[in-house]
Amino acid sequence: MTQQGRVAFGRMEAVSFGRPAAEAVAQEVAALGAERVFLMVSGTLNRETDEIAKLRRALGNKCVGTFDRMKPHTPRADVIAAARAVRDVGADVIVTLGGGSITDAAKAVRLCLANGVDTPAAMDMFRPVKGPDGTLGPPPCAAPTVRQIAVPTTLSAGDFSGLAGVTDERVQAKEIFRHPGMMPSAVVLDPAVTVHTPEWLWLSTGIRALDHCVEGVCAKEAHAYGDAQALQGLSLLARGLPGVKRDPGDLDARLDCQMGMWLSMGPLASGVPMGASHGIGYVLGAMFDVPHGHTSCIMLPAVMRWNKRVNADRQALVATAMGHPGEDAGDVLDAFIGGLGMPRSLSAVGIGPDRFQRIAEGALSTPWVPRNPRPIPSPAEVLEILQLAA
Repeated sequence: MTQQGRVAFGRMEAVSFGRPAAEAVAQEVAALGAERVFLMVSGTLNRETDEIAKLRRALGNKCVGTFDRMKPHTPRADVIAAARAVRDVGADVIVTLGGGSITDAAKAVRLCLANGVDTPAAMDMFRPVKGPDGTLGPPPCAAPTVRQIAVPTTLSAGDFSGLAGVTDERVQAKEIFRHPGMMPSAVVLDPAVTVHTPEWLWLSTGIRALDHCVEGVCAKEAHAYGDAQALQGLSLLARGLPGVKRDPGDLDARLDCQMGMWLSMGPLASGVPMGASHGIGYVLGAMFDVPHGHTSCIMLPAVMRWNKRVNADRQALVATAMGHPGEDAGDVLDAFIGGLGMPRSLSAVGIGPDRFQRIAEGALSTPWVPRNPRPIPSPAEVLEILQLAA
């Protein structure tokens, strides 16, 4: 059957790369015609560096407030607290400077503002709904009107999507909220601002971006448009991450990583689903507070090995893009991750077999495990993958 698909181009207007963040943000604010700018930023960067002060100086009296208390995995309570702060000052644009949790939080804040949501429980209204064709989409709700400019300091790549991962603390589950209007209006990629990011966080989120590439290439729904971006993204990340490991001050290597991160979103942005590595990772993060990047470091090689019987030809593309043609992609990834000093097993992050059943059951309710290229109809198959990652 002839391959079919649909590429829906997002609402992002610009990506600036290689320029100082403060200068580029001020230009993007002007381009949007914004007058009241609210900063949602890393608390560590605000307290321990001058990066946030540079932003404030560049924005001048347009800067009307700052929120720097977002916890990892974007808990609902923090989203509501930030939304109230933004509402109180009447901001017309949010600038985020920090990691993926902050980026996702601002997306969710903008959705809350547009729909009058002011309590964590009321965020239930944003849970995705199934359309007539069975695919998940946004529920009926108002589109965000407050815009967002994102300055990422990690490589998680959520800045390039209309999705936001938010944790419901009541059940310790991370949920995906989605709306095309949640995509930031602009992204600023400044390698210099990332030198403050802890090495483990930079490298592990780089593996998260690499995971986007790999699962996009290996998906049943993969197509040439997504492949072109993902495979180039893989090449850049395979070169850039070791470069930063060798020399943390190498801004060219950091920019390679950032460009690879941007390209890693090509499959997702063009309708290609992720697989079990992402799905199981959601559970590890929400239930056990394992950082996003570490979940990919641990799960991706195991998922590749488990999936190989159904997509060996696609996995061969991954190994080639990473500079190892003819080798087993799971082994290539395992060695690459190990070479960066990242954890490679569940035991390395304190998760033993006694927790596997709970993880397996939770994984089936994530958006991505049901889309894995090798079918996963029950917790039993997830348990097999977990054993490979033990």
